[in-house]
Amino acid sequence: QVQLVESGGGLVQAGGSLRLSCAASGRTFSSYAMAWFRQVPGKERERVAVINWNGARTDYTDSVKGRFTISRDNAKNTVYLQMNSPKPEDTAVYYCAASTQYGRPPVYFGQGTQVTVSS
Repeated sequence: QVQLVESGGGLVQAGGSLRLSCAASGRTFSSYAMAWFRQVPGKERERVAVINWNGARTDYTDSVKGRFTISRDNAKNTVYLQMNSPKPEDTAVYYCAASTQYGRPPVYFGQGTQVTVSS
């Protein structure tokens, strides 16, 4: 069992920056691939970024490439999403997620943190 707790959400101006954090419980954090998803009301949850167990592989949805960076610190059981130059269309609830293997659907989700980007 892995519990995920997101933090760092809030209100940010377009063009600014924000860093989301996700703290994971359990001693097996380093064995999981981790991802950030986001969801707006009335739309499906969208995967924003994913990172493999040791950080060597990452992937991003096209709309955030070059602006967002996913990273992880296995010693701290934490995964991050650095959001640079956010846009109003990035406004969503952001969820941290854990998968048993890179490329597989998540088996655990956090509760989510709201990110609002003002224009």
